[in-house]
Amino acid sequence: MFSKLLTVFRVPELRQKILLTIGLLAVYRMGFSITLPFMDHAAIADATKSVGGGTGLGDMLKMVQVFSASNITNGSIFGLGIMPYITASIVFQLLGTVYPPLEQLQKEGESGRRRLNEYTRYATVVICLLQSFFLIRGLAGGAITGSSMFLQDYDHIGWVLVGTFVMTAGTVFLMWIGEQIDAYGIGNGISLLIMAGILARMPAAGGTLFKGVWDAGFKLGAPTGQSVESLLILAALFVAVIVWVVFITQGQRKIPIQSAKHVRGRKVMGGQRQWLPLRVNQAGVMPIIFASSLLLLPYFIFNQLGNFWPDSSVLRLFQAGFNPGQGFVYNLSYIILIYFFCYFWTAITFNPKDMAENLKDMGSFIPGYRPGARTASYLEQVMLRITYVGAAFLAIIAVIPTVISTTLTGDFAVASFFGGTGLLIIVSVALDLVQKIDSHLVMRNYKGLLDTDD
Repeated sequence: MFSKLLTVFRVPELRQKILLTIGLLAVYRMGFSITLPFMDHAAIADATKSVGGGTGLGDMLKMVQVFSASNITNGSIFGLGIMPYITASIVFQLLGTVYPPLEQLQKEGESGRRRLNEYTRYATVVICLLQSFFLIRGLAGGAITGSSMFLQDYDHIGWVLVGTFVMTAGTVFLMWIGEQIDAYGIGNGISLLIMAGILARMPAAGGTLFKGVWDAGFKLGAPTGQSVESLLILAALFVAVIVWVVFITQGQRKIPIQSAKHVRGRKVMGGQRQWLPLRVNQAGVMPIIFASSLLLLPYFIFNQLGNFWPDSSVLRLFQAGFNPGQGFVYNLSYIILIYFFCYFWTAITFNPKDMAENLKDMGSFIPGYRPGARTASYLEQVMLRITYVGAAFLAIIAVIPTVISTTLTGDFAVASFFGGTGLLIIVSVALDLVQKIDSHLVMRNYKGLLDTDD
């Protein structure tokens, strides 16, 4: 493996792409150290500690920050991360299934894709302006962290607008970094930014885990999260979960396809048997993102109602039930929504009728099924069955951090690396990056990183 890694850097073009990608990711991480000049840094540090103690708000902010590559509590120029761009992309992808002009653009190839990207950029700016304005107002008024994050004499609308434009420019700059990685680097730029944001939290989480064991004196039988046996169990569990996630992510249901024979001159062409691969986890990480985002709404609503009726036992019951990552109602709703969004997102991204028509146009067919409607019906039935398995996988992965945080670590920040959105994003992006590096190596007659042949 070490020799294969050296081979990667022996290819000049590939080496240049990798170094450029690393450099742009370093710029992205440095931006989180540049805070808005009118923010109170001491208050920000205290507020960050106060929301990280396993509270519902702390867990909620961590979940939002994981899949947005952001840090919304420190008031940096990259505070919004790349989430506005992801939101705009999802909106246009959903509209492309119901709005005919956008659907037509998606079918126009490269020119249509460029036009959609242009619309997505404009929508990102609008979303940034709205989100950054309400975020800055929330930090100024203490709605997010409990107290104002502004320095004295700066708490007025003028500085709120300055912060709004600066944070919008920061997100637009991140969007530009992602596009530069796509064009001149290696891998998917936006996905790499999110992955870098998740991995940047790993040293702190690991330090918290080892600190508990160190303070306990490296002994057996210590309290939860501080014993050596819990550390060994977590290490074994981490490896097992990674292997399982890779296995399911790469899992496919291969459907046999037979190409029809046809005569050209004196030669008989076609007649070959091929495979149509259908991914087990066709929806990817999107159902978890949608489900977790939607479940933030009842938490906010019941918290706000609790401010008006603080003595209401019914509201306290709902607040406890929808406490992110802790309430039973929250976790049950989480699983149900993951199943729903798995089928919803698969129905949007997978069109069996178009696939059946494409097979028919290519002169291919599935043995035992007539081309056209029968083939489309069969593909839909197969996708429904494997989507159920994929949804079960996502549901288990989504609740693993909650189980680990309540039984082994007691810290959601540490447990979040054993499942959930962050782990799926890291594995998916890492596999995609390795495959793209492999394609560059194979194109130049080198063995790929995943090639096991001697």
